[in-house]
Amino acid sequence: MKLSVIVVSYNVKGYLSLCLDAALVAMSRLGEGESELLVFDNASDDGSADWVLSNYPEVELLRSDENLGFSAGNNAAIRRSKGDWVLLLNPDTVVPEDTFEKVLAYAESDPHIGAIGVPMFDGAGRWLPESKRGMPTPWASFCRMSGLWRFAPRSPTWNGYYFGHVAPDETAPVEVLSGAFMWMRRAALEEVGMLDEDFFMYGEDIDLSIRILNGGWVNQYFSQAPIVHFKGESTKKGSLSYVRVFHGAMRIFSEKHFAGGQAVAMRWMIRLGIQLRAVTAFVHGRLIRHALSVVDAFSVGLIGWGMVRL
Repeated sequence: MKLSVIVVSYNVKGYLSLCLDAALVAMSRLGEGESELLVFDNASDDGSADWVLSNYPEVELLRSDENLGFSAGNNAAIRRSKGDWVLLLNPDTVVPEDTFEKVLAYAESDPHIGAIGVPMFDGAGRWLPESKRGMPTPWASFCRMSGLWRFAPRSPTWNGYYFGHVAPDETAPVEVLSGAFMWMRRAALEEVGMLDEDFFMYGEDIDLSIRILNGGWVNQYFSQAPIVHFKGESTKKGSLSYVRVFHGAMRIFSEKHFAGGQAVAMRWMIRLGIQLRAVTAFVHGRLIRHALSVVDAFSVGLIGWGMVRL
């Protein structure tokens, strides 16, 4: 079998039919018996698991009694999967019918490729910069969180986080891919390990990308197979919940991949970046428009002073 498509679902019934319908059409282009689709439901309470079971007999549904998180859900499905290639696909994505055909042909053209990402566009047709990324060093993370990268989006110095020197329409090796569409060689996964389940949500795709690179494989951004990513996360960015989860993930990542001094610098650069973004919004008189940034700054301040535990 060529491909295993894995979708981890949590209360996203409104997106799921678009995702599954599109994936099944794209899978049909690979030929009969050459692909499988697994959905792991993370204890959704919106009826989506039963709905999948009733409406998609061709889908293998895996269910959990509790929300295990993104990493553990994907890992459980990976263990059940059989394809030579494994695709982690967000439930709020839609793939064109030729996507899998194109990516498979490209993947099989180079034995050094460990993982592939593609251009992602939101529902309004805007290209999403997280389609490709670089190593989130303390400086890169600061530029990203503060918004400084927007002033020089093509600069590797100011926009290293989003790998700005590689154009959105350019196919090239990158450092970090998005877990919303992460196409991986099973042999690479078996060598470097699956997703780290210490990451409940956020950061796990960065960690896995770096481990694939460190294993001697190539992470490739393939510009010829764009998809739609609605970004319908259940955790809203700017909420205290998001800030806590995100900073918890970055703490785990920094402690895992950076030495002591760099790990501390990483955490403080991110905090400073968020606070600078909020101050900039206030100075420019856009307090209402950027209210979430102010919430970020206040929340991170609480975290930094130990008033809120991660």
